[in-house]
Amino acid sequence: MKKLFLGRQIRSLRENAQLTQRDFAERLGLSTSYVNQLENNQRPVSAPVLLSLGEHFGLDLASLSVDDNDRLIAALQEVFADPVFAGSRPGLQDFKMVSQNAPDFAHALVRLHQAYRQMGEQLARFDDRLVRDEGLARPTPYEEVRDFFHFENNYVHDLDLAAEELSVRLSRTGRLFARDLAQHLEERHGITVERRRGEAGAGVIRRYDPATRRLALNEALPESTIVFQLAHQVALMEAGDIADAVLARARFQSADGAQVARIGLANAFAGALVLPYRAFLTTAQETRHDLDLIADRFGASLEQVAHRLSTLQRPRLKGIPFFFARVDRAGNITKRHSATKLQFARFGAACPLWNVHRAFESHGTIIRQLAETPDGSRYISLAAHVIKKSGGHSGPVLHYAIALGTEIAHARDIVYCDDLDLAREAAFEPIGVSCRICERLTCPQRSVPPLNRAISIDSNDRRLIPYEIR
Repeated sequence: MKKLFLGRQIRSLRENAQLTQRDFAERLGLSTSYVNQLENNQRPVSAPVLLSLGEHFGLDLASLSVDDNDRLIAALQEVFADPVFAGSRPGLQDFKMVSQNAPDFAHALVRLHQAYRQMGEQLARFDDRLVRDEGLARPTPYEEVRDFFHFENNYVHDLDLAAEELSVRLSRTGRLFARDLAQHLEERHGITVERRRGEAGAGVIRRYDPATRRLALNEALPESTIVFQLAHQVALMEAGDIADAVLARARFQSADGAQVARIGLANAFAGALVLPYRAFLTTAQETRHDLDLIADRFGASLEQVAHRLSTLQRPRLKGIPFFFARVDRAGNITKRHSATKLQFARFGAACPLWNVHRAFESHGTIIRQLAETPDGSRYISLAAHVIKKSGGHSGPVLHYAIALGTEIAHARDIVYCDDLDLAREAAFEPIGVSCRICERLTCPQRSVPPLNRAISIDSNDRRLIPYEIR
């Protein structure tokens, strides 16, 4: 069992109560030196102390998780894999200490490294031209928002609860239809919903006119998208206060970042409204996470279902931890989240051995892969090709592949594992996270050497990989 270090939380409880360490220790029946050690993560928190903290200071024991810092630790490990830190790479315990004791510092370091990477990419594109625009050193709004949701575990509790409560009130059958949401928008907000034929090639999905209070939806969209866009409009009208509180806490670096985040929060509300937490979790468990059956039950798309499965992180009611990603044909990860130990690379494309790339060749089917990462963790990965249309013959057509997976320890709860030979070692394909940080030295699909390893090249010896990693 992992030891639980809660120094930052304990210090916050004491400071909020405006107590000295001595007074705080007396309340808990502990020595001052013991409290000092707890606050500095020099000792783990015992069960009796946890109970006492809950009783005297309202510590929510159910919200504690020994894995809360895993994402931040993974981000720090990737930062220090950069050659700029060669010879000074901290150990795992150092990463844990920083993430537990100084998370704000750790996040700032990750952002600083991101700015360094972006500046390097800008300089590479512009050769030796000097670029002095300070905006280049900042993450783009979409990158900033992506990282925000990543470190929030892709779950905003107040938003999810509010959406679920509204869904229960609006749904007559346990499933929300477009007519339910359109009626709610008209009765509650005086908004008229219209379905219009989209302009050829325009790619318009939804357009709201605040002056006339008319919401126009592209009639060529599938019904699952129509429902989601109606739910998104409901979120914009009713979840503003919750979004404001989240944005104030997040403190985005730019107004654009805050605006992108507001849209992201509205999408999160919409997803929770269409796929309410408890009903969705129950259906997922009853079907053993059969994506098609879940989609049929709620009238949702495969992508909506897969994405929602990765967000089931409600305290005391968590679902199976899944990773979710959406990849375009070029291999760019356009959406990503992981509640598992597998954390996606912040830069570069995904591992070419991952089955998500093969999904483009198998439209209409869910392909499976048993995979093993360099740390020895094993996963079941599901991938599917997704096509998005927004018009007729001349309208844009988008192609994506989505991936959903979890650790093989959950195989008995995943219907897709039933006929797989999980005991056979060779059944698990070796995959990595990204070539630049992958430690597999003999991978024939490697595109670039690892950042922290040297290479040697022999002109007399040509193999699949034209260099040897030292």
